[in-house]
Amino acid sequence: MMSGSTILFYLLAALTLGCGILSVSTRQIFRAAIYLLFSLIGIAGIYFWLQYEFIAAVQIVVYAGGIAVLIIFSIFLTQQAGEKLPKQKIGRKIFSALAVFCAFALTMVQVYQHEFSKIITDAAPATVRNIGEKMLSTEQGGYALPFEVISMLLLAAMVGCIVIALRSKPETK
Repeated sequence: MMSGSTILFYLLAALTLGCGILSVSTRQIFRAAIYLLFSLIGIAGIYFWLQYEFIAAVQIVVYAGGIAVLIIFSIFLTQQAGEKLPKQKIGRKIFSALAVFCAFALTMVQVYQHEFSKIITDAAPATVRNIGEKMLSTEQGGYALPFEVISMLLLAAMVGCIVIALRSKPETK
């Protein structure tokens, strides 16, 4: 018999995966952005389920609140919110499916090669202060480098949104 916690996890996972698949498979760009938003909210729900409230709040503020809103504004600025994206060629679909399969296989190989049985007993509680100190630490186990990589990802997303917004309108005849 499944507990309520397990059912909640499966519901959040289904929301995240379902909206992620819908996001990449729909031909309407505005709907793709909305599906992406709900997928990111599902990930935040999983963080709340794991009792990482700070990381869940950052997920909502940065990704759901920042990236998705930037994408939606870019779509509206291009005045192409209701238009359908062109159908992709079969070659691109096959290449995309192959890339997804390879990424999934690589992820599974890494998961099976990694030992998850080790339990860290001296871990500090996940408070905002401890998270901040770890983020600014450049020593072993610090998150300064991953934090900078995520900053570059956010910068790339903003540049992409600006490029989408500055793209010229198609001429009407």
